[in-house]
Amino acid sequence: MEARIEKIKQQLQSQGYKLTPQREATVRVLLENEQDHLSAEDVFMLVKDKAPEIGLATVYRTLELLSELHVLEKMNFGDGVARYDLRDDSTRHHHHHLICVQCGSVDEIMEDWLGPLEERLDSDFNFQVLDHRLDFQGICYRCNERGKPDSLDKSKTTGSE
Repeated sequence: MEARIEKIKQQLQSQGYKLTPQREATVRVLLENEQDHLSAEDVFMLVKDKAPEIGLATVYRTLELLSELHVLEKMNFGDGVARYDLRDDSTRHHHHHLICVQCGSVDEIMEDWLGPLEERLDSDFNFQVLDHRLDFQGICYRCNERGKPDSLDKSKTTGSE
C-alpha cells in the first residue's frame, strides 16, 4: 500500500499538488476498499471513522482532483450514483464491469479483450484509442443461482417420493 501511496503522491506533485493528510486519508480508504466501487458518501463515511475532522466537501474535492489527474476513474453504473475506482498502472486501459440489474453487484473483468478492435480502429480509421471502458448489464451468477430450482429435492421435479 505504501508504494501505491508514494506513486500517487508523485502524480500529485508532478501536477503541482501536495498529498495533504486529508487527501492521504481518502487515498488510504480507497486502497483499503479497492474492490468495492465506493460512492463519495461511502468514502466520506469510511474517512470520517479514521479522521473525524475531515468534511464531506473535502472528500468530494479530493475525489474530483484524483479523477481529473487520472488516479481514479469516476463511473456511473446506471443507478445515478458516481462511484470511484483506482486506476491500475500495470494495464493500458481501465478494467471492465459486469453489472447485475437485479442485486446491483458489480464484478470486474481484469483482462482487456478489445486489443484487436483497437488495432482495427487504428488501421481502418486512423483512430488512436487512448482509453475505453466496457460495462455489461445483466443477471449475475449469484442471482442466477438463487433463481434455479433446488437440484437436491428431486421429488419436486421427477414426481417421485
